[in-house]
Amino acid sequence: MNGDNSSENTAWLRDWLKGEGVSLSGTADVRPLHHLFLFSAAEIDKMDYAVSFGIRLSRSVLNGLVDRPTLLYKWHYQQANQFLDRLAFALTQHLMERKFRALPVPASQIVDWERHRAHLSHRTVGEAAGLGWRGRNNLLVHPQWGSQFRLVSVLTDMPLETVQPMENRCGDCMKCVRACPVNALGLSSAEYDLDRCHALLSRFSKERGIGVHICGLCVKACDGNRNNR
Repeated sequence: MNGDNSSENTAWLRDWLKGEGVSLSGTADVRPLHHLFLFSAAEIDKMDYAVSFGIRLSRSVLNGLVDRPTLLYKWHYQQANQFLDRLAFALTQHLMERKFRALPVPASQIVDWERHRAHLSHRTVGEAAGLGWRGRNNLLVHPQWGSQFRLVSVLTDMPLETVQPMENRCGDCMKCVRACPVNALGLSSAEYDLDRCHALLSRFSKERGIGVHICGLCVKACDGNRNNR
């Protein structure tokens, strides 16, 4: 394979991900996003591209959410993250075998607890990779899946094709706004109230058996195209 051929590289990548059961994937030039990342200069050096990919969450599991996360949702959420982490690790090995550098980023790992930030925002990378737009719930919204999926990212120096981000298609839909029990959502993602949201997650985390900062109510509400099962 010609390492400088972005189209061949991207085609190989998509075929590999599809073979691993991933149907939601995209690639992006992330140089404009480097200033948002929480990496050292050595970690991020020459990592100009990103692979963003995800898997769907079960609507049957989400349907069990009424006013708080359930134990089943907690398990499902964690299994999705672990599955994505394993794939990101495996993809990194394949990229290195092809003489490229790669940096897998955990699907869910906070490194700045004061500001509730990870090494990078998978939503921001996914948006740059053309997988959706930022909704009123401040999550990435896919045109068919809504926000009912989990994402992971792998940074690399392998040249990849890039796309234009999607335009916002939320229209007049306010499902996620109505679903939030603490009114943390507004008319746009810019009105998202992190403090209110995190306070609710902290409260849920103290409930018996939960122990992690999850909710899922706005994810359930943002269901995308219901004909896409």
